Amino acid sequence: MITHPQQVTPLPDPDEERRRIQTERLLAYRDDGPLVAVLKNRLGPGLPPVPATLAALLAIIALAVTGVLTEGPILLVPALVLVALVVPTAPRDHLGRFDWLTPPLLRGAEFLTIILLGLAEQTPKWLLFVLIYIVGYHTYDTVYRTRQSIWPPAWIFQAGLGWEVRLLVIGAGAAFGQLTWVAGLLTAYLVVLFSVESVTSWVRLDKASALDKASADQDLEASPEEAMEAATGDAEQG
Repeated sequence: MITHPQQVTPLPDPDEERRRIQTERLLAYRDDGPLVAVLKNRLGPGLPPVPATLAALLAIIALAVTGVLTEGPILLVPALVLVALVVPTAPRDHLGRFDWLTPPLLRGAEFLTIILLGLAEQTPKWLLFVLIYIVGYHTYDTVYRTRQSIWPPAWIFQAGLGWEVRLLVIGAGAAFGQLTWVAGLLTAYLVVLFSVESVTSWVRLDKASALDKASADQDLEASPEEAMEAATGDAEQG
């Protein structure tokens, strides 16, 4: 009888696995969208994420303090600054000591840009609040899922446009004096997308958990004879 040596699957290195999960989490928290997906592999090693994101945030604050964000094409500049400085950081592994600061800095820069452009264009404050709220909800939902090792589907980040496309859309709407309509449509789209996807995902998870629990309870209630019969039947089928 000729026996073939069994292939042993090597166990992943714990440190490499930890670094991989940390990178995936921080990249998910960034909420990059389709523009980053297209450019990421063409940007080389990328820029350090924290200095670049912090520089973009300070540049936006400087634009606000100097009072130049009034009307017209200048309102597109904050979005362009953020995209130009932060998109090139996407290829980095985000494993630096302070790289965990990148997502909150990026989200703060996004929210600040929305507020500044909305105030400049006299967009209804309730609309700005709802837009910021739904993006914040999406961020919280992502964080909560990943901390339980439940990863959101990759398509939701693309369909949600990512921070970069959202800001470019808002900046363009402000530059053309149509921010209220643009923000209204964008907010309605994101509310439907993020809320429906989140609810359906958690409902599916609850159903799967309930089925697993019911199966486990049934196994516990089975007598030893029934368990032996079930195991014998599975072995014969195999």
